[in-house]
Amino acid sequence: MIVALVLLSAFLHAGWNALLRVEPDKDRGLVGAIVVASLFASVIAAARWLAGAVPFATTEALLWTLAAGLAEAVYFSTLAKALELGRLGAVYTVSRGGAVLVVWPLSIVLFREVATATSITGSAVVLLGLVLSSVGSTGGRNQAHRAGIAWASACAISIAGYHLAYKAALLAGGNPSATFAVSLGLSAVISVVRIGADGRRHLVAVARARAPRILLMGVVCGGSFLILMEALSRGGSGYVLTLRNTSVLFAAGMAWTIGERPRRTELIGAVFVAAGAVLMSL
Repeated sequence: MIVALVLLSAFLHAGWNALLRVEPDKDRGLVGAIVVASLFASVIAAARWLAGAVPFATTEALLWTLAAGLAEAVYFSTLAKALELGRLGAVYTVSRGGAVLVVWPLSIVLFREVATATSITGSAVVLLGLVLSSVGSTGGRNQAHRAGIAWASACAISIAGYHLAYKAALLAGGNPSATFAVSLGLSAVISVVRIGADGRRHLVAVARARAPRILLMGVVCGGSFLILMEALSRGGSGYVLTLRNTSVLFAAGMAWTIGERPRRTELIGAVFVAAGAVLMSL
């Protein structure tokens, strides 16, 4: 069940990242999608609350949820910048694979998850994949793409931050749906404030002009995270995040569908990251 949930979440996550990559105004478009996703998640959380599920059993769970929301706000901002400057395949591989290298050792320390020979080998394979994907993709003279990879590295740290905070919130008694809805709602508010008055006026124009795409991106984004939360509530944080990073293969395939042509080293790097993630999850 955990594997099926994680793989479905991985596919949907790569899908909404591909939609964001072809969005003309990535920052405002993403903020619009976040608002849609938070409303979608709130409906799901409210339905589960009415069905008898307790949103937060402890204050600690709520505090960790708010921490996850802060990290998510940073994640969305850095992701938009990375995809504005860099290509989908490499940006996605670096951001997701880099997060694994941060989360796995911290999961061992914080949540007492077990380090094995295969997980250690897997982390080395992930690292090799990141080197191939990032160095191979920036080997040319495209300075903007190199800057995109740098933003993707910052994005990886924020991914690790919200992932660990989510796991801590769930362990402290947070309901998966409620945890995600509150966290995403906070990040949506922060994002709307961050873009300023001019940005909000432009956001309204973007939403009106491309409402179907913004709605689709928001629902797919919200769905991918809600499924991830269910998987996290059932499995270890290191295990779930590493297995979810098989999504880099989905992203590599989707890069072709939107007209990008990843270099051979980028594709090999994506394969190494996915393979390393699988090893780390064994």
